[in-house]
Amino acid sequence: MPPAPQAHSSADLVEVNGLVKRYDGVAALDGVDLHIRAGEIVGLLGRNGAGKTTLLECVLGLRTPDAGTVRIQKTDANRGEAVRVGAQLQTAGLQDHLTPREALMLFAGFYEQPAKPDALLRRFGLEEKANAKFATLSTGQKQRLFLALALVNRPQVLVLDEPTAGLDPVSRRDLHTLILEARAEGCAVLLSTHYGEEAETLCDRVAILDQGRILKMDTPSALRGPVGTVVTIASAPAPAVEIFQGLPEVAGVEPQPGGCVVRTSDPVPVLAAVTRWAEARGAQVTDVRVRPRSLEDIVVELTGRPWETGTVEGV
Repeated sequence: MPPAPQAHSSADLVEVNGLVKRYDGVAALDGVDLHIRAGEIVGLLGRNGAGKTTLLECVLGLRTPDAGTVRIQKTDANRGEAVRVGAQLQTAGLQDHLTPREALMLFAGFYEQPAKPDALLRRFGLEEKANAKFATLSTGQKQRLFLALALVNRPQVLVLDEPTAGLDPVSRRDLHTLILEARAEGCAVLLSTHYGEEAETLCDRVAILDQGRILKMDTPSALRGPVGTVVTIASAPAPAVEIFQGLPEVAGVEPQPGGCVVRTSDPVPVLAAVTRWAEARGAQVTDVRVRPRSLEDIVVELTGRPWETGTVEGV
């Protein structure tokens, strides 16, 4: 069943209600409701084709929905009226010979009260590359520049589509800091991501999308719930599911070739049960891993399909 409609208030800067978008009869969005407040980061998490990019493009007015409404700062996003929104898209690019300073000055010229280009160069660590050609910038420097360009108009709403895709861990962490700074300044941030860890790090609330619908939306901790641990066991033979039955701490067991995955609120009884079973059967336990339950685990549990990584969202 779809989640209950979100309660919203006058502080909401983004209001999406009943959004539907179809391509050749296939629903990329199927009745999406979403509201974002000032000073809040809301993440969209889902596998490829879940509808994340389509939702962002409808919010920005780049695509016209087949049904439903999008309002940004109480203004209809599809009527072309001026609203203070910044955006960083997956396919962003600039001319190879344009420099960061030139790009920021160009974008600043579009607005009445823009942020100062030199201040943005300092804030985003681009002073040393201010006069370098765009083609010579690293991937991380390009992403920082795109985020700086998204903030030129001092937006109240910031829309980011996979902003850290392809970045190394250090560059990703640097960009996280800049996004959190935008939230601290009062921006309402709508962020799509393919990384569950990123959603947990940045987002106040996370919406899990699948096949154009929001399956569940809440804070990261609430989404994980009390069943906070995953135990992965490899053995020969594989453990029987029955050995975990009757353990009140266990919320679910998923058999796998050569082992199983156990979701539990306490791994100790699970490990004790495996030990007793192995001793009684003479089984060889080759690997045991205990880790926190992640948002990727939640996606798999809600959709019943394995998680995909390292690819780019198509719709």
